[in-house]
Amino acid sequence: MRPPGDRSRSTKRRGAALIKVRYTGINRLCKSLTVTLPSHNLPNDEPQDAEAGSFVSSSPRRIRPFLQLSRYDRPVGFWLLALPCLAGLSLARMSEGFAPGDAGVAGLYVLGAVAMRGAGCTYNDILDRKIDAAVARTARRPLPAGAVSLRSAIVWLAAQCLAGLGVLLLLPEGARLIALMALPLVALYPLMKRITWWPQAWLGLTFNWGVLTAAAGARGQIEAPDLLLYAGLALWTLGYDTLYALQDREDDALIGVRSTARRFGSRVRLAVSVIYLLSAGLCALAGGLAGGWAGAALALPFAGHLMLQAANLRPDDPSQALRLFRSNRDAGVLLVAGWVFIAAFL
Repeated sequence: MRPPGDRSRSTKRRGAALIKVRYTGINRLCKSLTVTLPSHNLPNDEPQDAEAGSFVSSSPRRIRPFLQLSRYDRPVGFWLLALPCLAGLSLARMSEGFAPGDAGVAGLYVLGAVAMRGAGCTYNDILDRKIDAAVARTARRPLPAGAVSLRSAIVWLAAQCLAGLGVLLLLPEGARLIALMALPLVALYPLMKRITWWPQAWLGLTFNWGVLTAAAGARGQIEAPDLLLYAGLALWTLGYDTLYALQDREDDALIGVRSTARRFGSRVRLAVSVIYLLSAGLCALAGGLAGGWAGAALALPFAGHLMLQAANLRPDDPSQALRLFRSNRDAGVLLVAGWVFIAAFL
């Protein structure tokens, strides 16, 4: 027979063990009921550079990550892809005026820009998903955040490419082949940041291909003013995408991603000023060759906008760099509006 003290200690140990078992069981049950919400369901799931008030933030949760993949929450990119097409069409029509079907063709260029910019961004995110996970600004994008699977992203990419193909088949015959020739530029762009300090220059060649497409569709051939405009707008993209890259300079340096923002270093403001000046000069020259003094003069508001951007740039202020980048939509609209006026009324 155990002494009373031993029985008491044994009872206490059994009681403590029972409490421990019950606590452990409850703890396991709580853990089993804990649900980790995917990042796209959280209130702060939007990427850092998403535009406030975008319809994407109030869209259904199932489709929101796909809209974010295509950058519908950052529509400035659609403008920057469509505006070169409209500038090229306007330049080609300066001397003779718009043709009856040009409004419909312009609409197709806009639809194509929406489809292919979305496809390009999705393709870029598929290839860059590991890099994006290491950069603060891009870590919340759907693929690195786990809101979209790789397979789903590939299916979404294919759907957008099919939409782009549908638009391509409706374009004027002269524009179709030229448009297809841009595909190698698009395919190689995500690799440029790994092999060159000038990925923004490659983007300039890619994003402004619509100038050549529109010229070929309007005239059936590409002429000297079209090439000058293409070069000028490619420099424009080099400048504004350098502004965009200023947001990521520190993270890019840590993970070895190259950009003109890093390449120019402390001279980035001077470099952007020179690039913008060359861009404005080439665009004015293209306008002058195609439309005389009016074509050159109505490129001046575009030039003034670029110079104001460069003058106000604060390279160490990422939020200001983003605002200046977005303002290039207005710069492009100024150029296109002036040339549309010439083609329509002069």
